Amino acid sequence: MSLTPPQNRGMTALDRDAFKKTFTTLAIRAPNQLVKPLMTELEDELLNQPRIRSVVSDGTQTDTKLILLRLDIKDVKESFSDSKFDLIKQLDIVEHDFEVDYDYWTTEQILYSVMPEGDAETPSSFTTTGHIAHVNLKEENMPFKGLIAQVILDKNKKIKSVVNKTNQIDNTYRNFQMEVLAGDDNMITELKENDCKFRFDFSKVYWNSRLQAEHRRLVGLFKKGDYICDVMAGVGPFSIPAVKKGAVVYANDLNPASYASLCDNIRLNKINQGIKTYNMDGRAFIKQAVQDLSIETNGDRTFDHFIMNLPATAIEFLDAFKGIYNGRNISSDRLPMIHCHCFTRSSDPLQDIEQRVCQIMGGPIDKASCHLHWVRTVAPKKDMYCISFRLGPDIAFS
Repeated sequence: MSLTPPQNRGMTALDRDAFKKTFTTLAIRAPNQLVKPLMTELEDELLNQPRIRSVVSDGTQTDTKLILLRLDIKDVKESFSDSKFDLIKQLDIVEHDFEVDYDYWTTEQILYSVMPEGDAETPSSFTTTGHIAHVNLKEENMPFKGLIAQVILDKNKKIKSVVNKTNQIDNTYRNFQMEVLAGDDNMITELKENDCKFRFDFSKVYWNSRLQAEHRRLVGLFKKGDYICDVMAGVGPFSIPAVKKGAVVYANDLNPASYASLCDNIRLNKINQGIKTYNMDGRAFIKQAVQDLSIETNGDRTFDHFIMNLPATAIEFLDAFKGIYNGRNISSDRLPMIHCHCFTRSSDPLQDIEQRVCQIMGGPIDKASCHLHWVRTVAPKKDMYCISFRLGPDIAFS
């Protein structure tokens, strides 16, 4: 039997005192020397509640302790087996009261007791970005937003700010308007991911901590000496680990705030070489980066990988690869791998994404090198994927 907090349905302004609750349970008054053996024998009958001791002081008595029993045990003779009852039949059975308060309950327990009865989902989940907790509240949760945020703030000591987005992600700069629901309104945060440090203004750039595994996966494909073109680099979650691994990176982002943070994070990670940064439109950058690399290497090198991490629209930028190596003597096996993130609601994601890619690029993609990787579910029936394939000669030299 688990402890449950008092119901405070409809509470919108947090009243911590309203979550105090007193429980009464039976207890065995046992001499100190019998406490340990009794606890071993009666393990299944003990109170056994998280963060609550099953053995407590017996008031002013120093030679005895109280062993607390489960809340559902109302009569030890009826609840105990004969052998277990024989162990305690000479001992006193008393009632014991204990109180728990707001500090005891979890975020989920408090919010469940507050939300209107029948709500299927308790809005206790959030993503952490440095000192900031980011919630995605539904319309029905908005009357409780201040309370929800304050509970999250109280229960997570490393969290200093709780924010909720107030619009959809802007597809140009990939940031969103946000409302600070509780705590500090300082949105400049710092964190570590994949052994790299990142600092940025969360209100002005795009960052999603749930993509850490995807950042690690892609960087894991790169080798020392590879040339990487990061078309929508953001604040550098792909670029900076790739450089530290020994790759040469050309990194770009259209958002001036993301570009500034990218440059700052290069300095923060003490990177002195191996990366060039741009603040351009992605389509123009693809062509510019290919031209710059050709000039800087006297035409000896091409990019090994292109990263296109703008899932809402990245596929639309693939037309930039039409004829991008026209007039150059490059073997097919030296053409780059393209890693393009995208969303789909299709029940056949591979067919849907391949069809959209081919339509934009104006030709088929290389089936032998094509791989579709599921990244995460972002909404009901909406998934994020990364399609990887080698740029084909028909498109590269068209």
